[in-house]
Amino acid sequence: MNTDVKRLQKIVREVTPTAISLRRIIHANPELGNEEHETTALIDATLRDVGIRPKVRLGHTGLTADLGTEGTLIGFRADLDALPITEATNLPFSSTNPGVMHACGHDGHTAIGLGIALVLSEFGPLPGRARFIFQPAEETFPGGAFDMVREGVVEDVSALIAFHMDPSLATGKIGLKIGPITSSSDRFEITISGPGGHTARPHETVDAVYAAGRVVTELPTLLNRTLDARTPMSLVFGTIHGGKADNVIPTTVTMTGTVRILDRTTWDLMPDRVHSLVRDIVAPVGATADVHYQRGIPPVVNDAGVLSEVEFAIHEVLGTQAVAETHASLGAEDFARFLDLVPGALMRLGSGLPDRKVDLHSASFDIDEDVIEHGILVGAASMLRLMQCKW
Repeated sequence: MNTDVKRLQKIVREVTPTAISLRRIIHANPELGNEEHETTALIDATLRDVGIRPKVRLGHTGLTADLGTEGTLIGFRADLDALPITEATNLPFSSTNPGVMHACGHDGHTAIGLGIALVLSEFGPLPGRARFIFQPAEETFPGGAFDMVREGVVEDVSALIAFHMDPSLATGKIGLKIGPITSSSDRFEITISGPGGHTARPHETVDAVYAAGRVVTELPTLLNRTLDARTPMSLVFGTIHGGKADNVIPTTVTMTGTVRILDRTTWDLMPDRVHSLVRDIVAPVGATADVHYQRGIPPVVNDAGVLSEVEFAIHEVLGTQAVAETHASLGAEDFARFLDLVPGALMRLGSGLPDRKVDLHSASFDIDEDVIEHGILVGAASMLRLMQCKW
């Protein structure tokens, strides 16, 4: 192990208690998307204490901060927001904000991002430049990344990395996957219309309920039959509303749901495909269909070159045994919006608790805090290595 790696590991060990303390403060004071004012202020103060001058978004939550003066610019993104969930962990630093909880690990992501910034500020001189993107509203639709991209936060960035806690992966493991690692997430609303009428005479009117039933059963199957079978896709209905009386055929039935897909090219085709299939399904019944399709978040597609450098860095600081293969998820991550413009990688941080299993977005969600040190070490080592690459 070379001297720089040993020095990096030493600085990380020294910074980790501060990062864990910050994580607990953030966990105890969770804020929903676009409301992360206290969290943003804490990040700003922490960075300014070590001489880093963040760029705070005027009128908005979240901020960016740069380190270094010349060379390749590498970014790290951390998300800030919590979820509208009542915490049930009984931790001594449980949420003090009723009905709001860090149930997805964003408190850990933010603490790790701050830890990496503290480590690199002490490790210098850097072989390049670092940009830390503390992003609000990841849990909103379509996500806070869209606003930050419009503000130019990835301009001049050569590569970008991010972490996501994975409670299904043992602490100390880093899950890597080339290509799609999370899915797209789109929303739709379909309104089926007809003249309505008496249930005793369905032949004299248009049965919007029957037409809606055909859409519910046929649309997912037809979509699968028009796509490459090797492309995972999920269209699921979440709500169906129509009618007020059992003997009246309603004039409208409205359905909502989501579409998720892992292939970026196919994602571009989905709005037109859904529109045309719905119209074809209801046409034989005589009904009409209005489809409101909301494009949301594209898939996160990890860059092979970035992951190769990250894997090398993991081997250096944690050993080859720390790398784990991971699967693609049909959950969505607005980190994808950054990767539309910059090559990058989302990695899964093993954060599994030794004594029990928990799930993301659960009221009992928690992390093994050893993951904070692993994240800081891997993040700092990866950024240092990526700064030395030619992009």
